[in-house]
Amino acid sequence: MDKLKTAVIGYGKVARIHAEALREIPESELVAVCGRDAAKARAFGEQHGARPFTSVDEMMGAGVQAVVVATPHPAHASVTAAALRAGAHAIVEKPLASSLEDCDAMIGAARAAGRKLATISQRRLYAPTRRVRDAIDAGKLGRPVLGTVTMLGWRDERYYRSDPWRGSWDGEGGGVLVNQAPHQIDLLQWFMGDVEELYGAWANLNHPYVEVEDTSIAILRFRGGALGNILVSNSQNPALFGRVWVHGANGATVGVQTDGGAMFIAGMSSVTEPPINDVWKVSGEEDMLTRWQKEDAAFFRTIDATKHYHRLQIRDFLQAILEDREPLVSGEEGRKTVEIVTAIYRSQRDGRAVKFPLRPERGRTDFDGRRPTPA
Repeated sequence: MDKLKTAVIGYGKVARIHAEALREIPESELVAVCGRDAAKARAFGEQHGARPFTSVDEMMGAGVQAVVVATPHPAHASVTAAALRAGAHAIVEKPLASSLEDCDAMIGAARAAGRKLATISQRRLYAPTRRVRDAIDAGKLGRPVLGTVTMLGWRDERYYRSDPWRGSWDGEGGGVLVNQAPHQIDLLQWFMGDVEELYGAWANLNHPYVEVEDTSIAILRFRGGALGNILVSNSQNPALFGRVWVHGANGATVGVQTDGGAMFIAGMSSVTEPPINDVWKVSGEEDMLTRWQKEDAAFFRTIDATKHYHRLQIRDFLQAILEDREPLVSGEEGRKTVEIVTAIYRSQRDGRAVKFPLRPERGRTDFDGRRPTPA
């Protein structure tokens, strides 16, 4: 079997998941880790059998062919573009980047270098998620006319203090929209299609020790006239559930609960409940819900869900390189989620609905409305 020499850029909590996946995937030979802190890179490399580096250019001298980028979000663009320009293919942890400008720089670098760029969105691989998408593709809903996202959870002060970059605009790039909700937002746009306009708002309701938002809402109109709603929050204690529902013109409703149970923090805790279809109102298939939930729960007990779906998506990415095809979630797909998040920030700043498509804002210092404008 053909193997690609692979590397992880970053050595934090989620990077451990990626390194373990790269050691297990048949198409991967993990050879390197890269990070700014030499001691941390060395310790990570010793743990995972990878050679440590402190610069991407030096790392590429080890013959690296594909990288997983697992740095804090604002650093995604610089290290990804450097790896692409040096000849590697890159798959990037969600979100693709913190800004549309960074997304476009990464996509442009991939095109210029003739390399593949992908974004981690492993929840697309959940069986309940695939059922929703298959039902839409098969016309079981008629035309999708309404899509909803609900993601409620809790992040306490200990969580935000667990890494120095968490909770700040410069370090994290945003709050619940950028860190916790991209998976559900990605599924919404994957199910419903391109957005035409969006009206959004955000707030920090009960986390005064951080800069970023802990709660956000949005109303969307999709091309073709369908409507959508987003409600996401890190201010609900105790709670964790993430749900994406799609309602059809024929009255049918299907949905997936992607997350439930105890709060999950990459590298610190495990996924405790299986993803399930929590609603299924397709004519003639109503009795399938209980059966699928039992099947999915049984399968969940046979895997380490914290790593399993990352491994599946990273393997698809490596196979896409070897087969010269598009990966499961391309860089362009990843940009769509960043575009929706950016529209919410801009909508609150401007007090109006935002029309799509969005382009980077040049010459502004307010980070798409995240930072207050200097007086």
